[in-house]
Amino acid sequence: MKKIIAAALLAGLAAQASAQSGTNSPYSQYGLGQLSSQATGFNRGMNGVAYGFHEHNQVNYMNPASYAAVDSLSFLFDAGISLQLTNFEENGRKVNAHNADIEYVVASFRAFKHVGVSFGILPYSNVGYNFSNTKNVNAFPSTSSPSATYSNIYSGSGGLHQVYLGAGWEPFKGFAFGANISYLWGTLNRSFKNTYSDSYVNTLSKNYTTQVKSYKLDLGLQYTYVLDRKNELTLGLAYSLGHKLDAEPECNVISTNSQTSVSDTTRYVVSKALELPHTFGVGLMWNYKNNLKVGVDYQLQKWSKVAYPQLNTVGGTTSYSLVNGLFNDRRKLTLGGDYCKGERYRGFFSRMHYRAGVGYASPYLKVNGKDGPRELSASFGVGIPIVNGYNNRSLLNISAEWVNQSVTGLVKENMFRINVGLTFNERWFAKFKVE
Repeated sequence: MKKIIAAALLAGLAAQASAQSGTNSPYSQYGLGQLSSQATGFNRGMNGVAYGFHEHNQVNYMNPASYAAVDSLSFLFDAGISLQLTNFEENGRKVNAHNADIEYVVASFRAFKHVGVSFGILPYSNVGYNFSNTKNVNAFPSTSSPSATYSNIYSGSGGLHQVYLGAGWEPFKGFAFGANISYLWGTLNRSFKNTYSDSYVNTLSKNYTTQVKSYKLDLGLQYTYVLDRKNELTLGLAYSLGHKLDAEPECNVISTNSQTSVSDTTRYVVSKALELPHTFGVGLMWNYKNNLKVGVDYQLQKWSKVAYPQLNTVGGTTSYSLVNGLFNDRRKLTLGGDYCKGERYRGFFSRMHYRAGVGYASPYLKVNGKDGPRELSASFGVGIPIVNGYNNRSLLNISAEWVNQSVTGLVKENMFRINVGLTFNERWFAKFKVE
């Protein structure tokens, strides 16, 4: 157990101290960045289906009511990493990029009768991109009169993390509710640099920096209705509070002349900016004999009501202020399932979990006034039992995901990700009799 605790501390410190690198997407330059999956290892094999699932041996952060179902004799510790390859395509050109990231570290245990507790650390969003383009100043340069060129360089890094504490309570059989309270923090860095081949022309840089220190509140509810001896249905509801983050985004506009080395900096700040959207989730899970579980989730994020700071120049006057209408409400529909012949079977393959899922999400970003990319995704995975003389309840969750983001006229992304999550299931609270 000491090794597990040491691993948890090291993983948590690594996730906290390192800059997030979970994306290379140019779309992460907008809003709070690319939104991270909040699913843990077993959910990811089902493409993130979660609202109706309540497992005795897995941590389901996406609906805190599920903590009430954690086995009373167990302490669960779950850590996950991902490896991903992304193909970007624009105007017939293709580029590949790869990433590796610590996805989450979570734990859960039964604190009191019918009360489960969970805590952990996981990402909320990622920012990570670096690209450029170079063009001629004149539209039609000639051989005798070559045109000067200019380059636009875009880069960004950072993201938002959250550390949470949650609890779920089942006051009577079949009904449970719960809550997560999280501390949300991180730094969003974005920059734009415009340079010319003519050294007499000033270089213009715009550096955007935002530090976030706030909270996040999630509520969940689950109700299970027994149809007969073999079938039951669980309805899951979830809500995340939308609120202002009270951050102070800063923009520094720097004009530099390489000949004279003279720089001129103008600083702009917006007070009490950035906010989280109100998020609503509903899910239904069908459980057949505790062997086959199929769920469907629907999520709505109210981004259209969120204002975001933007630098604008009108009539020679530049301002940095909050602007509405930069986002759309995001709607996501996910279908997934899990099959296991039986956790108490002796056969190794009979105890394995087989999972799969598909999903669709509408765009929440607007790019140059037009809707951003919609998202199609699919996944499959397995839960491999870890059996040894000391422990036969732990699971190795491995899944593969495909995510496609595309919209006419913009960059298309095809992302392939391998998720690896290790769930340690320790028997902590058993009472032994000595005769």
